[in-house]
Amino acid sequence: MEEIVEETFGERIDSSYDVVVVGGGAAGLSAALALGRARRTVLVVDAGAPRNATAGHVHNYLARDGVKPADLLAAGRAEVAGYGGHVITGTVASAEHLDGSEAENPADGARFRVVLADGRSVRARRLLVTTGLVDELPDVPGLAERWGRDVLHCPYCHGWEVRDQAIGVLATGPFGVHGALLFRQWSPDIALFLHTAPAPSEEQTEQLTARGIAVIEGEVAALEVVDDQLTGVRLRSGDVIPRQAVVVAPRFTARADVLTTLGLEATEQQVYGHVIGSHIAADAAGATAVPGVWVAGNVADLLAQVIGAAAAGLNTGAAINADLIAEDTAHAVAAHRIQLSANWDPATRRHAHEN
Repeated sequence: MEEIVEETFGERIDSSYDVVVVGGGAAGLSAALALGRARRTVLVVDAGAPRNATAGHVHNYLARDGVKPADLLAAGRAEVAGYGGHVITGTVASAEHLDGSEAENPADGARFRVVLADGRSVRARRLLVTTGLVDELPDVPGLAERWGRDVLHCPYCHGWEVRDQAIGVLATGPFGVHGALLFRQWSPDIALFLHTAPAPSEEQTEQLTARGIAVIEGEVAALEVVDDQLTGVRLRSGDVIPRQAVVVAPRFTARADVLTTLGLEATEQQVYGHVIGSHIAADAAGATAVPGVWVAGNVADLLAQVIGAAAAGLNTGAAINADLIAEDTAHAVAAHRIQLSANWDPATRRHAHEN
């Protein structure tokens, strides 16, 4: 474990690790921290493109509410490094199984080879993927440019910051009414833009009316922005409805390309029978269908917030350590039996050390 493969731009990288973590967000760093404290060798490879990069702050993270995303990650990296973990900036191009003929050093117990985009490679006993997801927004001019600022999707992440403002909810699927009723908790001025979604049912219409939520028919053409401030929503009819913030439900697509070389494909995730995106299926501890490959955070749970992703990373890190302990113990027992067998004297039916 002491052999240095390369040290580029001040980033140390060894030849093999107990665990390689692909993705350095809250889930990946939390797992790496737990593994480092468990005295495991860990490498975190982070592409440096977190999902919440455009957001100003992280919320509902106990004792760190309001922290900037970049500051939270920087603190996490430092904590991982404090326990001997390695964190490097880079992209994983592929991960592959090692079989007996391919293993260059079977003594390290490595099952996987992880190849970086810059050509470097490392070996790992276990692989943890925490690459998160991509928010795929509806094709409405202005949405992507304002994403994470005044175009939002989560009231628990951003609701307090837009409290009492004029909020528009863009319905692009079956959850438009739900979103409007949800954000009504934060502001009395909510307008539901039906856009491409079906008209509300009779029951939903009654609910919206009772809560004072306006329903705006017609397809949305674009957002209106003045001096870098969202001012309204323009319909294809030309009408502009003044709004200060817009809520939209994106499709959540798992960043799972690195797993395809291991035979894992993303599958659809549904909520109440409706597809909201894709994720990598795993058990409660994060173990996938491929032995030795684990997932945590948004790549597995599309609805996890930052603190939930961090908690998942901790749980998965502990589960991986337990898995490694089981393997270490099995190897120790096998070696112990071999040693006993080598010392066995069939004539005396005793071990040599007993004579």
